[in-house]
Amino acid sequence: MAIYVVAYDIGTTGVKSCLFSISEEEKIKYIDGHLTDYHLYLLDNGGAEQNPDEWWDAICTSTNAMMHKNGIPPEMIKGISFCGQMQCLILVDKDGKVLRPSMNYLDARATKQFKEGIAFGTKIAGMNANRLRKWLKIAKCVAGSVKDPPWKYNWVKENEPEIMARTYKWLDAKDYLAMRMTGNYSASPDSAFAAFLYDTRPDKKCWSKEICDMVGVDFSHLPPLVQSTDIVGALTEKAALEMGLQAGTPVFSGGGDVSLTGVGAGAVEPGDTHIYTGTSGWVSSVIEKQELDINAMIGAIPGVDPTSFNYYAELETAGKCLEWARDHIGLDDLDLFVEHKFKYEDSESAQKNIYSYIMDEIKDVAAGSGGVLFTPWLQGNRCPFEDVYSRGVFFNIGMETTSREMIHAVIEGTAFHYRWMLEEMSKKAKTSDPVRFVGGGALSPLTCQILADVLGRSVETVNDPQNVGALGAAAVMAVGLGFVNSVRDVKALIPVAAKYDPRKETAPVYNRMYPVFRELYKTNKKMFHMLNEE
Repeated sequence: MAIYVVAYDIGTTGVKSCLFSISEEEKIKYIDGHLTDYHLYLLDNGGAEQNPDEWWDAICTSTNAMMHKNGIPPEMIKGISFCGQMQCLILVDKDGKVLRPSMNYLDARATKQFKEGIAFGTKIAGMNANRLRKWLKIAKCVAGSVKDPPWKYNWVKENEPEIMARTYKWLDAKDYLAMRMTGNYSASPDSAFAAFLYDTRPDKKCWSKEICDMVGVDFSHLPPLVQSTDIVGALTEKAALEMGLQAGTPVFSGGGDVSLTGVGAGAVEPGDTHIYTGTSGWVSSVIEKQELDINAMIGAIPGVDPTSFNYYAELETAGKCLEWARDHIGLDDLDLFVEHKFKYEDSESAQKNIYSYIMDEIKDVAAGSGGVLFTPWLQGNRCPFEDVYSRGVFFNIGMETTSREMIHAVIEGTAFHYRWMLEEMSKKAKTSDPVRFVGGGALSPLTCQILADVLGRSVETVNDPQNVGALGAAAVMAVGLGFVNSVRDVKALIPVAAKYDPRKETAPVYNRMYPVFRELYKTNKKMFHMLNEE
């Protein structure tokens, strides 16, 4: 007999509530989902914030809509879990009330705190040698970016001391929502690691008070740790009433987007590699021994499976670049926003059809986009170089360059950056061929083929690639409820939907352009700082 669970994919610009069935026969099956948007507020001082109340309102709206549409009685929902955006700074008081907007992973205002906390004195790779050694010994990672959570925490401490004085706990996105549903505070190991405050040593696996003391974080602000497959608590009467679900429903901890997207992609065994394109993007490969490349800013995040890690390289603006191109290049020439073209019931349908229209418009652009290159660093970059001042560039535009070629170049530029990260990762970890490609970007066959061509590797997609994070959260519940023995067993439940092999005829074009792409940062680094550094 099937049971039903609800999984939330908490993204940068919206939450998707997804309904899954779990049974002995079909295991995990996607039934339906509902996307509700919210805002990302970009501030003039480099801040990037969100309102957690908007997350909650979106969850309640989308859950009620989904349950009503499918006619599932609330008592049939046997579990709730999350796949969440990571590295948020959400400060709450003793009553669980949010004290200020969440500082998003893109927030880059803590330059002063970063310099005072790690970028001073005798340096290795731009970081204080003594603190770097201590951090690496304990955590096998380091907060090497101004966007990393400890520096955001210290920014609040310095600039909003009245907020810090009232702070009871610091939570990430999915841990805040679990608390709002249950009243209980918690974090999973991947959340803790993403805060750069987690002791990964085999005999520890806990928050590190030593690191907290070193960087000025109040250890009492950190919540208890649980596994992703653990039940955090039961849905409260108040939350159940707002969500349209039944009080007492078990709420599982779930995991961050990096951890659970790989699970939903079926990339769960050592050496399995997946690439994700949503608002942000990344390349991740499963490894059994923790690795770190401090020069390329690649680290290993604890996996949902406690015996493995996700060796992970991040691109902060991936699909966001195509969204930018849609809004600023496609607006006039491609006639994208004529109202009669895109009238749909919800924002997800509208987005799918707008992007399908774009792909159809650029499908005949030749590989190389007429020689135009684009760098996808619209909000700075983190890997394989960390530079908050780097920006997007269109390079080699000529009189004959068209808007279609420029939009095509945006897709190629993102793929070039993935290739760069994948090559750096392969120096220390096994990476697979084929690669699983997931996220909203994997909905387009054109994007999949361009990625395969640029990487020179085969690319596989799965069904509903935009929902793999939520599928990963459902898989966590399947393990926690005893329907699946382990996270690694999930792979057999996720078939390949399509495969794209690299085309030999595009290799000379991309192999000529790729070295130029890599040089664009080195060549322009000084100018980026001259223009963008205050």
